Amino acid sequence: MCAICVHSTSMSRDASPATRPARTKAERLVARVTRADKELIERGAEVAGQSVANFVISHARSAAETLIREEAVIRLTVEESRRLIEVLLAPAMPPTAAATKALKRYRESVISDVNPVSPTCRKSAAS
Repeated sequence: MCAICVHSTSMSRDASPATRPARTKAERLVARVTRADKELIERGAEVAGQSVANFVISHARSAAETLIREEAVIRLTVEESRRLIEVLLAPAMPPTAAATKALKRYRESVISDVNPVSPTCRKSAAS
């Protein structure tokens, strides 16, 4: 089956209200590919019973979601996990002189509703 035939038969199936996407497609995505890649993608779309565009979009979306999900996960070795827990459970250290100085500069220069010395700070009902 040629690419045009695959596209036209798939598009007729996609035209039903049940399969039509709810969102308007207003953006365009263009890519240059080799002839071999194009033929492979067209064959994959044909096997999946999808148009080339829907096939590419669904697989690109799936790959992007997987990568984003994997990026959000932090993986630690057993030793790294043990060390992290030790640090989290350790008593807090007193601030360094540099940290105390930085906090003072912050409070003097930043206007914020959470900065206790800022004129816009929301006072709690208890005060």
